[in-house]
Amino acid sequence: MIDRAGTYRLGGRSVTRLGYGAMQLAGPGVFGAPRDPDQALAVLRAAIEAGVDHIDTSDFYGPHVTNRLIREALWPYPKGLLIVTKIGAIRGADGAWLPAMAPDDLTRAVDDNLANLGLEALDVVNLRLMFSAHGPAEGSLAAPLEALVNLQRQGLVRHIGLSNVTPAQYDEARAIADIACVQNQYNLAHRHDDALIDRLAGDGVAYVPFFPLGGFSPLQSSALSDVARDLDATPMQVALAWLLRRSPNILPIPGTSSVAHLHENLAAAALDLPDQAVAALEAMGAADGQPAIPSHRPDA
Repeated sequence: MIDRAGTYRLGGRSVTRLGYGAMQLAGPGVFGAPRDPDQALAVLRAAIEAGVDHIDTSDFYGPHVTNRLIREALWPYPKGLLIVTKIGAIRGADGAWLPAMAPDDLTRAVDDNLANLGLEALDVVNLRLMFSAHGPAEGSLAAPLEALVNLQRQGLVRHIGLSNVTPAQYDEARAIADIACVQNQYNLAHRHDDALIDRLAGDGVAYVPFFPLGGFSPLQSSALSDVARDLDATPMQVALAWLLRRSPNILPIPGTSSVAHLHENLAAAALDLPDQAVAALEAMGAADGQPAIPSHRPDA
């Protein structure tokens, strides 16, 4: 079933376009241990059994919690599994998200990810920019990216990606390093990256959207609910199916701490959206002041 999502190149290999994001495996607020560790382990194992070969994580989830769960659940890692992690932030004692982009911070973050995942090298490391806590904000990424490139030269990092970046920062980054992916917030009602997605597709670079239903403040849309009801699907399935249709370089990473919800999310790979439903969904973005952009099927 998940194979119907198609594949795309990420981190030097072909991966199934529908992956799994591990953030929700940590405790409330992505802080501390999960309420049910056994359930968290079961979700990870079920994802692999269902065909997921791309897991997104970070050592600042918890902190340290999700990476240790991944290692406990999946070690030794199955052949072909791509683990993508993020650095550039740390957690405060109160759970706050704090910038940590100095070279020493980034080195420590790579070392922590390696230790907690049980790896000698990280497949893909996304540099998470923290110029603003509210989304991408302009600022030079040269210094932290050059520090990450140095870790890549040491053999600790295989591929480099970016997270929470603007188009100008992507341009700056490409002059410094090969970029494997960009990970930003993007969903039916938050489409500020439409032009960037199309440009990345032309460059052969994966775009990994997070918060397909709006993240900590889920989308509330009658259009989305109506389409889901008409297709006998969940709103999350519809949102994911729209992302898969939007552009072939989009690789969603829906997260959950429930095995049942995991299987529901992965079923989006087999959900075909009729043109009328797509038009209704894309009107959500237009109503928010953003142009409705034609969707493209994965094989386009």
